[in-house]
Amino acid sequence: MDAGQKAKISWCLYDWANSAFPAIISTFVFSAYFTGVIAPNKEAGMALWGQMTSLVGLVIAILSPFLGAIADHQQRRKPLLLIFTCVNAIATAGLWFATPGEQQIIMALVWAGIATIGFEIAIVFYNSMLPNLVPPSHIGRLSGWGWALGYAGGLCSLIICLLVFVQPEIPPFGLDKASFEHVRITNVVCALWVLIFSGPIFFFVHEQQKSPRVTLYQSMKAGMANVVMVIRKLGNYKHIAWFLLAKMIYIDGLNTLFAFGGIYAAGQFGMDMPEILLFGILLNITAGIGAFGFAWIDDWIGPRQTIIFALVAVFILGISLVLITDKAWFYFLGMMIGMFFGPIQSASRSMMVRLSPPEMIGEFFGLYSLAGKATAFVGPAILSWVTLIFNSQQAGMATVLVFILTGLVLMIFLPRLAKQTKGG
Repeated sequence: MDAGQKAKISWCLYDWANSAFPAIISTFVFSAYFTGVIAPNKEAGMALWGQMTSLVGLVIAILSPFLGAIADHQQRRKPLLLIFTCVNAIATAGLWFATPGEQQIIMALVWAGIATIGFEIAIVFYNSMLPNLVPPSHIGRLSGWGWALGYAGGLCSLIICLLVFVQPEIPPFGLDKASFEHVRITNVVCALWVLIFSGPIFFFVHEQQKSPRVTLYQSMKAGMANVVMVIRKLGNYKHIAWFLLAKMIYIDGLNTLFAFGGIYAAGQFGMDMPEILLFGILLNITAGIGAFGFAWIDDWIGPRQTIIFALVAVFILGISLVLITDKAWFYFLGMMIGMFFGPIQSASRSMMVRLSPPEMIGEFFGLYSLAGKATAFVGPAILSWVTLIFNSQQAGMATVLVFILTGLVLMIFLPRLAKQTKGG
């Protein structure tokens, strides 16, 4: 195996490593544990989790473009990737101390918020490595393969948590079920998973040093100036601006839908932790299949068409999801939505790579992250307030459909983008 193949595999393996966090913490285990065990009731828990997600999204939106620009000027993304990966892992492990009871609400939300910031900002540096690994004609494939491997990593981590810790009548290592140690240990498993499997990217993916390295202060100063310049000149990149606006809206809807899936399953359908984990496992299977299968379609028909097709499917399935009351249908529809969730994320990433000027890839991926987080606080906030006002999780979950439909309409009215992004 040559160095190029090792680099590609190692890059994809980072998706395997970090996908344990959204699977275990954000969606299926800790968020449901927080709502059902720490918070006073399921509606308050869903609202509190949404408010934390909103605040964290605002912090990420502010930081990510500047950090991406700094990494571009230093031409060293791996050190910052390492720092924020470790922040994510350490804060995730800290959730072990989130014992049952309302007195742990603040501590649990703080640790979860810090872990989320580490996770999301690390993704900025990870994504910006992609164009250096493959030619433009293969960006969609490598992006899709990374997402697919990521879903496989989330799947495997959930299976381990379910079979080894959550489901057994007598948990291993003397874990006490009464204090939910068999559930809280999954936070430690997630932290170790991230640290262990993210290792190869730091050894086998090499960064190209094109000019003399500058100091951190110089990078910060130039990076911030560049971000301001890029934002001011975004009018010169009208297609990028339009795409980022659409992405900002539809990703907010998708992330809110995915992030609150476990909470919704527990509250609306009365699922217990093993059932939620089983749902998470099935969802990751279909999402991985979708991301892998659509990887070639992205390079074939272009990322814009791929995104539009997948958004239409998610919108139709989402309407059905918030109307049904049968648990079996919830399983089925959730799995079908997962089939299209991965391709939307993968095609969005490959579109950004194709549109961005190579010398400004970090700045633009910073804006790409900003477009994913600038309104990230809006979706969870609206969901949480609607849930409280109507005292209904079903009403709260229905709000995400507005985001998905709006993003879909914006993508449809971007016809020229298809010619610019198709193939390579």
